[in-house]
Amino acid sequence: MKVHQHTFFELVYIIEGEGIHNINGNDLRYGPGSLYLLSPMMTHHFTVDQLTSFIFVRFNNIYLKGVLDKGDRRKSGTWAKKLDYIFQSKQDQGDIIKNERDKPLTAAIVDAIVAEYELGQAMQQEVVEQLINTLITIVARNITVKCDAKTGGDVVALQIVNYIHLNVYDPEKLKAEIIAEHFNISSNYISEYFKKQTGENLQQFIINYKLSLAETRLRYSNMRLNEIAFELGFTDESHLTKTFKKYKGESPAQFKKNIRANIAPVNLQVS
Repeated sequence: MKVHQHTFFELVYIIEGEGIHNINGNDLRYGPGSLYLLSPMMTHHFTVDQLTSFIFVRFNNIYLKGVLDKGDRRKSGTWAKKLDYIFQSKQDQGDIIKNERDKPLTAAIVDAIVAEYELGQAMQQEVVEQLINTLITIVARNITVKCDAKTGGDVVALQIVNYIHLNVYDPEKLKAEIIAEHFNISSNYISEYFKKQTGENLQQFIINYKLSLAETRLRYSNMRLNEIAFELGFTDESHLTKTFKKYKGESPAQFKKNIRANIAPVNLQVS
């Protein structure tokens, strides 16, 4: 399987076999039950040592938008936030599933997805979509575990990080006094406490997370800058531009221009 890139997100699950999965130049051993998350434009290839069976789950922004447009917006919105959490975690190398109890669950979900496609029963698309959403939620849970290192293993600090991830679109809930009340911590102490555990003060963490989401929108979507600003709770497009330039050293427009200039031709291979 030659070196190639994709224009979509991809989950790669190894059903059986062994070999090396090279992601962005790093060789990683794979085996049965390994699961990888690949973002658009990442380069990767496989060197197969033993006959290998792969499952590829591929999705893009059109699929994500479709999820938000269907059914219960409250529930699908929560799931979309989990997706943002996955993308911003920069979990781009290594087997994602760290929780041993999740390995048999992941295998069962993958088996169910395959069975649905093979049997072709009624409501197949709806069942597959729910299974994929569950798989992505498991991925999110395992990436959450990796946040322990960022929070020094402190349970409350990790809970605050998760709270910010899930409420990043609601500026009211991101106020220091609201977060402090939610976690029963003094509003005068919460920023100091958070910095002690993570090395970054509370508001700085929130701003950096919002800007990382803005980067994702600029990189992978066709959203206008004023739409991104509104979604992420900035006052207006100018506010987002000034903040982005202050922390990233370039304007959003320049950032997007540089992305287009640096994108290499995509060599799509059927894997």
